[in-house]
Amino acid sequence: MNAPSEDIKDMLEAESSLGLTFAENLFIGKEPTIPHDCVTIYDEIGNMPDLAMDGTTYYYPIIQIRVRSIGYREGWTLINNIMLSLHGRANETWNDALYTVIYCSSGPALLTWDDNEFCKFIVNFNLQRRESA
Repeated sequence: MNAPSEDIKDMLEAESSLGLTFAENLFIGKEPTIPHDCVTIYDEIGNMPDLAMDGTTYYYPIIQIRVRSIGYREGWTLINNIMLSLHGRANETWNDALYTVIYCSSGPALLTWDDNEFCKFIVNFNLQRRESA
């Protein structure tokens, strides 16, 4: 299976209304200095895996998505739309993983204003996934 951030990247890119394109305004693991308006997905420490009675292992990773924006309203709108796009998704296969549920665990919220006076918003998601059959 991919890192969860890879699959989430594919989900966000597929949602055309968000206007996100990998390596242009959508990144994984490290926020670039440019473009100023961008989205970055981080793999966070998740919960321990669970072994089902049939031998299937379920994994419970956590991801954090950060939006950096020059404008507060634009940044808030984008992080909220990302939350609405991912929250409640269930029984979807992406790459080699079946996502049985994705849910927002906190946020969206303003994290900080950076040294350039750009606002940064975050939203966190808990995932439940297993290898697809």
